[in-house]
Amino acid sequence: MIGARHAAFLRNVNLGRPGSPTRAQLEAAFLEAGATSAASFQVNGTLVFAVAPGDRPRALASRAGERMRASCGLREPMFVRAVAELEALVASDPFAGQLAEGRDACCITFLGAPRRPLPALPLVTPRGDLALLRSDDTHVLSVSRWVGKSGGSPNAWLERHLGEPATTRNWRTIVRLVERYR
Repeated sequence: MIGARHAAFLRNVNLGRPGSPTRAQLEAAFLEAGATSAASFQVNGTLVFAVAPGDRPRALASRAGERMRASCGLREPMFVRAVAELEALVASDPFAGQLAEGRDACCITFLGAPRRPLPALPLVTPRGDLALLRSDDTHVLSVSRWVGKSGGSPNAWLERHLGEPATTRNWRTIVRLVERYR
């Protein structure tokens, strides 16, 4: 029995780099923590795992984090969301009408709770490289725009303004994850 699927989004992780787990370490940490299945999704610290009925996904992820701390020194926070929640968000088509061309990107930033309140949205940075569109208690949707030689970083902007860690993924990653695991 697979159980309910959840996605773990680790901050600042590229599999196999110093201080980051390998794919095998990441998956093993979740399985050893009690996941009924665990599969890394891309190399950016995204993993889909299943929990047995009655198990708490965030508690399981916390146990997996402890195992990764011991095996590879990982100390980055992790944000857990139900795949069903992501599926509903994708179905709502939150970026309808948003134009992201070239290197511009529609993004989702996962937040922890509790946290400081966000400024009123929508908000465009003075440089015009980042448009924060909307948020709820768990995430912020934004468009990163390339201006000059760099693009806006929703993660850096939100961490600076909230004083809390966050992690960002390209929206296409979430769409592909939902397509694969719905």
